[in-house]
Amino acid sequence: MHVEDLLRLESLDLTLLWGSPPLLAREISGVTATDLEDPGRFLQRGEIVLSGLVWWSAADEEAKTDRFVAALHDAGAAALLAGEETHGTVPEVLVDACRRHGIALLSVPVHTSFRAITDTVYLRQWGDLSRRPADHYALPENVRGELSRLLADSADPDTLLTRAVAHLGAPPCYVLSATGRTVARTPTAPPLPARQAARRLKAAAPFAAAPASTTLRVDPDASPYGQWYLHLPGPVDAPPRMLHEIAEVFAQYRQGLLRRRAAARVPATELLELAAAPRPGSAPLPAALRACGLPDHGPYTVIAVSMGAEEGAAEAGAEALDELLRHLPGRRFATARLATGGAAAVIATDSGAPGAGAPGAVVATLKGLWPTLDACDDATLPYGGISTPAAGPQELNGALEQARYALTAAVRAGSADGTAQLTAVEDLTTLDALLAGIPADVRTAFGVHALGPLADDTNPSHRMLLETLDTFLAHNGSWARTAEALHLHVNTVHYRIGRVELLTGRDLARLDHKLDLKAALLCR
Repeated sequence: MHVEDLLRLESLDLTLLWGSPPLLAREISGVTATDLEDPGRFLQRGEIVLSGLVWWSAADEEAKTDRFVAALHDAGAAALLAGEETHGTVPEVLVDACRRHGIALLSVPVHTSFRAITDTVYLRQWGDLSRRPADHYALPENVRGELSRLLADSADPDTLLTRAVAHLGAPPCYVLSATGRTVARTPTAPPLPARQAARRLKAAAPFAAAPASTTLRVDPDASPYGQWYLHLPGPVDAPPRMLHEIAEVFAQYRQGLLRRRAAARVPATELLELAAAPRPGSAPLPAALRACGLPDHGPYTVIAVSMGAEEGAAEAGAEALDELLRHLPGRRFATARLATGGAAAVIATDSGAPGAGAPGAVVATLKGLWPTLDACDDATLPYGGISTPAAGPQELNGALEQARYALTAAVRAGSADGTAQLTAVEDLTTLDALLAGIPADVRTAFGVHALGPLADDTNPSHRMLLETLDTFLAHNGSWARTAEALHLHVNTVHYRIGRVELLTGRDLARLDHKLDLKAALLCR
């Protein structure tokens, strides 16, 4: 579908305010509705942008409008569709900015809803399956027509799957997510636990038909964490091309779902930005929570994840986290990327949610699912940190800091043994675990300053003294057991510990000084 096609639709009643023929001939890849002043980071190339112009007022300087349109241009937006409802008309300053930056501008009358425009674009993109040449398909024409109508009517995935395989004799069939979550199943398919489903998907590689079962990727372009699979656990008498067409129907369904979730990321990003601010104020946080569909009262749990520092890792983290949290029935949550890297989510852990279970079950469930998430991509290790419950909105800042701290501890522990880690703040019950959450440069600085000259372990004498100190502390300051462990005379141990005290300025007869040096050794 192209921009000019929208102008030809009388049902939308759009008006062209500015746009050259080449701009109107641009193909539309999708739709984003936004009223952010800088929407660039949320846009995909080729999308049309719907804006009610809530961000603009007559008192604004021209530069504000220019920045908005420049962001659209830089993101590769196909056109801007501006609503007339907020100001009664589209301001001339916006028309001028679109002309300068080469963005086609269409006005949307009050009686045309943004939902009508969105539905029009995506229905045209999906197309009417029944209108395509019959010899291109293995699915019967009446089935294609029915599935097309179900997609247009936003049917639930169970209904869509049931109707898709009805002409095959209604065999048991599932649509499964990468972590084994059941997206849809037919009435003849029994409930399938996530771990069992994940094992089936792993065993089904390379995802081709097998005599006993069939598993197909739904969307070849999906990430390892966002992939869906069409899974028939028993033998089925159907051409592979027919099953691929059913998988394609769910690819279209999934794309529509992703567009809605992308729109939900906008208020979620604003919520996490507010939560990251030390003093967000009393009013913005409850309003931001409500905008995300979350209650404006606690408790909440915050989880932060990291997939590494590579390009695209933050988006992968957000997608993986979103998939993981969909295993929590009855839980409401908001997921977004963090400006500092990685992704995070705020989870409403009120026990009143239907089917949610006790608030403490969230951590246990996520830990149980973490290996399944890790198995999605052999090339990446996911790390996560979970906060303790935040009683209300004003405690979200502390909960986010806790989750980040626990995440740092998870990264450090996982990097040491090459395993994926999910660490809750409540897991930090030892000095070593507590120190693991401190950034590496801070740990190094503390170790260097606390140990003084002994931090230079290139000196053989210093290495010997560090070994003696470590053994002495490990044996609770026992001179005899330290001497026995090191095969030394007790007097030698006394001499070496005396040297340690002299070089570090610490008195190892004092408990606090022992703790200082123990922490310094752990930070090396």
